[in-house]
Amino acid sequence: MSMISNLKSTVLAAATVAVTCAVAQAEPVKIGVAAEPYPPFASLDSSGQWVGWEIDVINAVCAAAELDCVITPVAWDGIIPSLTGQQVDAIMASMSITEERLKTIDFSDPYYNTPAVIVADKSMDIEATPESLAGKVVGIQASTIHQAYAQEHFKDSELRVYQTQDEANQDLFAGRIDATQADSIAMADFVGSDAGGCCEIKGAVANDEAILGKGVGAGVRKGDSDVLAALNKGIAAILADGTHAEITSKYFTTSIYSE
Repeated sequence: MSMISNLKSTVLAAATVAVTCAVAQAEPVKIGVAAEPYPPFASLDSSGQWVGWEIDVINAVCAAAELDCVITPVAWDGIIPSLTGQQVDAIMASMSITEERLKTIDFSDPYYNTPAVIVADKSMDIEATPESLAGKVVGIQASTIHQAYAQEHFKDSELRVYQTQDEANQDLFAGRIDATQADSIAMADFVGSDAGGCCEIKGAVANDEAILGKGVGAGVRKGDSDVLAALNKGIAAILADGTHAEITSKYFTTSIYSE
């Protein structure tokens, strides 16, 4: 009886380990997105569901990489600490790959790349240059490449910092600031809306790769090679099979990916 009992115990222990491993492997990958709306990339619809180009890309990348992903909203100014603190497993929130961020986290291959632009009222004679913006009030979103760029290049402008780009857009519409700097695609969506009908894109700022980065990628914790490899696999797959282009065509008239 003792040998049979020991055998049963061994089998039960092995089964318990197998179930535990299966549960661990089934843990969803938490993809951090900015809690603040950033259309057309990510925002909540009327039913409380996350929608947008980047949400569709996240779902496609996860499907191609065979990952069970969960969209996890986090305040933008705390999104990197949420990753390093293990509240999320990756960030896919229009985060540019920059030298400064690479000191703290790793990045996947880029999945989109668009220029930064200046937007102002149609009546204003403004160009996307430090000289033209001298003396002007320029709104930028906090903790973004646009804030870093403006602080470095627009030293003769008055910079007004907002927690969200939507707040900057509202103040631009209301005439409380002269211009704002943000991503070209997000601003194209704004100027094409009723609220942004007052304004137009004045041009792209001069490239500064050290600040503006090398495109947008998925942020992962340093050394998390499994998640990084899986996301790179998914990104490569949707670029190769046309899924990326198909998703893009639903939102934009031109490609927003360049190698």
